[in-house]
Amino acid sequence: MCTTILSWFDRLRLSFVGPALPQMRLGPDNSQNPAMIQFFTWDAQHPDMSWWKHFKTELPRLAELGFTQAWLPPPNKGMNGKWDLGEFDQKGTIPTRWGTREELSQACSAARQDNVGVIIDAVLNHKIGADRPETFSAVRVDPENRVRDLEQEREIRGWTAFDFPGRQGKYSGMKWTHKHFTGLDWDDLTQTNGIYRISSKQWSTRVDTELGNYDYLLGVDIDHGHPAVRDDLHAWGSWILDVMSGSGFRLDAIKHIDRNFLLEFIQRARGAPNRERLFVVAEYWTAKLLLPSIRAFRGQAAFFDVPLHENFHQASKSGSSYDLRRILDKSLVAIRPGDAVTFVDNHEVMQQIGQSLESWVGTNFKVQAYALILLRCDGFPCVFYGDLYPNQECFDEATSDKIIRLLTARKMFAYGPLKDYFLYRNCIGFVRMGDSEHAGCVVVMSNESPALGKMTSPIIRMNVGPCGRSAVFRGFLDTSRRVAVDSKGWGDFYCSRNAVEVWIKDAAVPQE
Repeated sequence: MCTTILSWFDRLRLSFVGPALPQMRLGPDNSQNPAMIQFFTWDAQHPDMSWWKHFKTELPRLAELGFTQAWLPPPNKGMNGKWDLGEFDQKGTIPTRWGTREELSQACSAARQDNVGVIIDAVLNHKIGADRPETFSAVRVDPENRVRDLEQEREIRGWTAFDFPGRQGKYSGMKWTHKHFTGLDWDDLTQTNGIYRISSKQWSTRVDTELGNYDYLLGVDIDHGHPAVRDDLHAWGSWILDVMSGSGFRLDAIKHIDRNFLLEFIQRARGAPNRERLFVVAEYWTAKLLLPSIRAFRGQAAFFDVPLHENFHQASKSGSSYDLRRILDKSLVAIRPGDAVTFVDNHEVMQQIGQSLESWVGTNFKVQAYALILLRCDGFPCVFYGDLYPNQECFDEATSDKIIRLLTARKMFAYGPLKDYFLYRNCIGFVRMGDSEHAGCVVVMSNESPALGKMTSPIIRMNVGPCGRSAVFRGFLDTSRRVAVDSKGWGDFYCSRNAVEVWIKDAAVPQE
């Protein structure tokens, strides 16, 4: 009961905050049904070329599939050479793991020509891989309750000095020391792991309250209250947008970062000429706290729809015992569609396979999940590279082929008003009525395993709207299927068990 009241109160307070997505540029101004691709996996690599060259090569295909934004991996050199995009000889290399700065520049230039925006992955929480250690005072805290000290203040030795000798002050003269951080996880003097709060520092109070205070995540934790730190990160944000002609940011791990700093970072970035509609999406991996976070960010950032992803995972895990009528329950796209960046899987989920936080969506439900984010009208969908492109981590060719077909259906047919027919536990459908330029479509999906002699789902009787009256609809995934619609617009639609079918007005279906 208390949770229900709290959720109602959160929604009431949210009514005073405008949605984020309508204020952002999601693609070229004349684009319809914009979509984003996360163009990397956790261990992304290409056997024959740098990642930036690979991205450049794929841009025409991405544009053809209807992608208007491409979220790229963090462009800077590993070990947090923030101002090094593959230009300086430092950390043992000139290129980053993704390629050289010149290759990045060429790829971003090609993206502009193909009208694909570049989303920059901004990791602003921590640094790793210092140039040298320093000795200073710190207090070891309880990992399960970071506001509880376990020891008295003592001297430790930590890897906190970042000198960037290869850069020699180009772009930024700032050299980071322990004064610019709040905590770390390693004492080199005693060779022990732990969480240490640097003396004279306090954890930010404007972060998630998990584990008492979740300011510290990993590495050396950045002090966003330090004036020099803020100035350097704000300068980097403007610089990286200029260098990459970026159309926006994906903000990593915001539950661990001071909210006031993040709001200032977004507002500073949007303050430059022609950046008023800069796209910003935040990663906040705690479903129950999304609504308070949206309110705290005052419409300045969209959020990944973690509750919807968790529903997809549960549907995948539960199989036919999952009630598809509940698939949108408590999702951000159902509650606040103007703030929802919908997704099925991403690199964060992939990292957790086999671990306690695993939430991968299996192939038994992945196509259904993509149909729900690509063919409905709400939210801004993000497709994962690992589900679309051959790779060594998670690729399934049959799933990829169907996702490509769904992307085509989104680009050509998924327009107009939406009508849901969530009628059966294991089979649901919805209709896009079309508009003056597009014929619309009908979608049916099932999560029931095929049974002997019963290979199709129950029939769902749906009304296709005025544009489809007395028409014949044909399957877009299985083109041998046909359904006749009566003069009032009603038709009996179905799909294969544990599958999806998209039904299109016959004259609108491209011939094979």
